[in-house]
Amino acid sequence: MPPCMDVYVWLPRFDVDALTDFIERYVDDRNPGDDRLAAFVRAYITNSADDHDWAAIAALQRGDTSDDAFSLYLKARSHYGAIITITREGAAVLGLSIDDPDNSPEVTAQARALLDQLRAEFASPAGCAGVELAPAHSRQEWEDDGLVQLRLGSLPQEPL
Repeated sequence: MPPCMDVYVWLPRFDVDALTDFIERYVDDRNPGDDRLAAFVRAYITNSADDHDWAAIAALQRGDTSDDAFSLYLKARSHYGAIITITREGAAVLGLSIDDPDNSPEVTAQARALLDQLRAEFASPAGCAGVELAPAHSRQEWEDDGLVQLRLGSLPQEPL
């Protein structure tokens, strides 16, 4: 797998319409790459999840924590990948990956433009990007600059 520039925006409040729009615009609906997308939709969008759906979502959690944060990695329509994360605080982090096998400056410029676009589309106060950057599962992880190469905006002082 070639390296990717991962681009994320933070949504301070869980927003069903934003999640629906992100899935419709960016996720490959013919082949999403993870069958758990259906469980996610039932749990977080249509409120029709059963115990099997919640178990499928629980399997998405990182093995190093016992909280409810998780990420769903999907195939994207016109990007290398799409990522949906629900954080410990109940915020959402939406991400797209741009293929970057040559670590080119053009991809960094694309990432900045994509950050601007996603922030505007989803009314996000902040965005960040980096090569092989894992999605933040908490506000604290979001604020860690370890692998972040681009950062635009900032999170509100108090979660909305």
